[in-house]
Amino acid sequence: MTTPAPSPDPATKDRVYRSPLGMLGGALVLAIALWLGIDALVIGTGRTPWLALASLIMIVPVITAFTLRPAVYANEERLRIRNPLRVVVLPWGQVASLRSRYSNEVVTASGAKFALWAIPVSLRARKKAARQTAAAERGASRAGRRGGDRGLGLDLGTPGRGAAADGPVRAETDKVMDELRELLERWEDRASRSDAQNAGEVGVRWAYEVIGPAVAGAVLLVTLLAAG
Repeated sequence: MTTPAPSPDPATKDRVYRSPLGMLGGALVLAIALWLGIDALVIGTGRTPWLALASLIMIVPVITAFTLRPAVYANEERLRIRNPLRVVVLPWGQVASLRSRYSNEVVTASGAKFALWAIPVSLRARKKAARQTAAAERGASRAGRRGGDRGLGLDLGTPGRGAAADGPVRAETDKVMDELRELLERWEDRASRSDAQNAGEVGVRWAYEVIGPAVAGAVLLVTLLAAG
């Protein structure tokens, strides 16, 4: 689902996690909205071009914010979450846990929770991974029984599968969360061996570059509709 960017120097370079499916869906919706809006601007008459313009000013930032914008940046020192309407910077010392339930989220030491929009939970992927794990375990069990029969001199004439699964199959987003937990554990290990570790402060910034145009477009659209 998501893949980390190359990180030759984890102390300075970020691993970047995004949702390819979300970005693809957002690009398609954005293309349709632009096509319809620009068409109305070019060939529309009366108030139609103005309504189309106001709609585009409102809709384009919203679509971009919820599909193309979300990303998670992680390195050895901190976690940076770019959600649709906020950017949250969390030093690892401020992170209490990373939870995966119906959504992936980070919980701070103060109890605040922030969703990871760029790493959505896929229940379908989890079920598929569970089925693959169960199938691998059944195959390993059958291979083990065949091996035991051959050891007793009961060669059934069916070659067994010698390789068993290395471990449970994990959904892609769950693998990403495992990687983030490893980064957190490494920071905690370093902190436990050094009193010089500075946790830093949690930083939260609202995405006014998204909120501003969307609100302006909404106000313009409501004004045009009210003007009749």
